[in-house]
Amino acid sequence: MDSEGDPVPPPPGGVLWSLAGDVRGLLMLPAALTLQVARPAVGAGVDEHSVFRTDPWGRGERSLRSLQLWVYGGEAAAEEGRRLRRLHRTIQGTDTRGRRYHALTPANYAWVHATGFPVYQHASRYLVRPFTQSQERALYREWLQVGRVLGLRDQDMPPTIEDFWPYYRTMLANEVEATAVVRELVATDAPVPPPDRGPLALRLVLRAAWPLILPPLARFRRFLTVGLMPPDAREAIGLDWTPRQERRLRRFGAVVRAIVPLLPERLRYLPRARSARAAWRARRRG
Repeated sequence: MDSEGDPVPPPPGGVLWSLAGDVRGLLMLPAALTLQVARPAVGAGVDEHSVFRTDPWGRGERSLRSLQLWVYGGEAAAEEGRRLRRLHRTIQGTDTRGRRYHALTPANYAWVHATGFPVYQHASRYLVRPFTQSQERALYREWLQVGRVLGLRDQDMPPTIEDFWPYYRTMLANEVEATAVVRELVATDAPVPPPDRGPLALRLVLRAAWPLILPPLARFRRFLTVGLMPPDAREAIGLDWTPRQERRLRRFGAVVRAIVPLLPERLRYLPRARSARAAWRARRRG
């Protein structure tokens, strides 16, 4: 396909350019995924068609690679968007409310994308810094650009940040619920296989120690998933959050904000983000 008319990813140096490849973004992803699957149609699609139970590490690795392409992939970003749409063409069925769904129905596809914006906006207050009003507007504009990369049309998403919040509140009031997948993602006793990626020696060690590692890891995942979800979304789904947990999250965020900026770039940014940032700096110097 001729790529001349392909949508372009967000600009280098923008808000997403700094945020999406930062390792702190990894801590935000579970909250975004959980909010996505709180929409019954999305939850049913993941429940019936995803391999997140049998291959969670592979599923996570592929999702992360895809997300990095949306922002840092250059000409490859649009092709990744087309690949995702091809992948979702056959995903359809009936949700928990008895409604027929298709993954590419604009309302469903847009919700999956839309959830990233409020999660980034909320979680950054703890792990990075609160956005200024201009940064928040820029983030939303850039998130719309990513939506176009994924194949969303302009009419599929609220066109401005002022339009987004009423849409978001309507979705929380009428659509989201604690679906089976939501409950599974925040459970602390769900079975999860040990990691099957990385050096063999590390995999063997993790496999042997997994019965000891998984329980605290599951509790930490739930803590971050619920805590980094916007409070109104958390309440709409019915996820409990206490003042004590809020204080713990604030302390954790303060530590993360202090340590991560001191890390060398090879530890602070994911590989594709590092490569894109280095190439951008080289072009600017040239």
